[in-house]
Amino acid sequence: MNRYESSSRKPVSPESFSRPHDALGQSEPFLNLQEQLSRVAPIDRPVLLLGERGTGKELAAARIHFLSGRWKGPLVALNCSALAPSLIESELFGYEKGAFTGAERRRTGRFEAAHEGTLFLDEIGNMPFEVQEKTLRLVEYGTFERVGSSRSIESDVRLVAATNVNLVKRTKEGHFKADLLDRLSFEVVFLPPLRERIEDIPLLANHFASRMAFEMERSDTPIFPPETMAILENYPWPGNIRELKNVVERAVYRTDNVEITEIVFNPFENFHTREDLPNIPKPLVDPRVPLMDDDLLNMSLKDAVRELKVRMMNRALSSARHNQKNAAQILGLTYHQFRGLYRALKNDVQ
Repeated sequence: MNRYESSSRKPVSPESFSRPHDALGQSEPFLNLQEQLSRVAPIDRPVLLLGERGTGKELAAARIHFLSGRWKGPLVALNCSALAPSLIESELFGYEKGAFTGAERRRTGRFEAAHEGTLFLDEIGNMPFEVQEKTLRLVEYGTFERVGSSRSIESDVRLVAATNVNLVKRTKEGHFKADLLDRLSFEVVFLPPLRERIEDIPLLANHFASRMAFEMERSDTPIFPPETMAILENYPWPGNIRELKNVVERAVYRTDNVEITEIVFNPFENFHTREDLPNIPKPLVDPRVPLMDDDLLNMSLKDAVRELKVRMMNRALSSARHNQKNAAQILGLTYHQFRGLYRALKNDVQ
């Protein structure tokens, strides 16, 4: 069974649908959102959630369901962008045995599974036009037919839809039914992007960091120094809360220190193909930076290894004109490995 689904009529916990404890905040936009969701939840009408990717539309849908009179019923979801257009109809309405090649038995659709509960349709802007027709009929009359059947089935479902596209524009372009948009828009809730919730960033960052440390079975609680937190607060966060979660968890994972000082927003930044790097400087021996001499033989193995690392690091930086990314390439290291070595040797590297 899909993690969004529940055919039981027993109360369903929010954890089975998403992570409600990720819905954290104290900023005015966040509190206004929660108030709006609480206000519309008891009214048994469709709700349209509008927001950028990663703003928590799934969490908002869960809040509406569990604060409504349908909280004992199932909470079912379908992401319309996760399926091929040809499959969405059968996923929503189900199908009869023999309805098409491969339909070896009857299958219940999401509308039927959500009877007496809530159906959350994410990315509804990607729903095919013909499926919009059938959805409109269900919203208006409460009936539908499975694919391959002419028998009407009644379904008492509250619809919560979400999208990050401009449905008004898509309607004018003829890609979305105006009647369906009207029916979905009893209440339109705008989810604020994270860049408008700067006050919530420290709360969310510390929450995600603590949870990641717990998952890694670390005894210490990660700390964000003021300068690191300032970096997080000044970043535009195009991926919103989902991106913040990934960035923070990555930062905790990559450091063994209590204080988090290094933030990587784009993990692909240092990935290059040979075609991307036509002008990487080749390793050049700088006569001012000797690599090997007899002095190394008079050192302990530990000191000699460290000294050799220092000399190779200095030579690479000199050849790369102190461009650390190119120096990492010269040494055959990833940028992350180079930065770790550089921090370890920073007192001796020129």
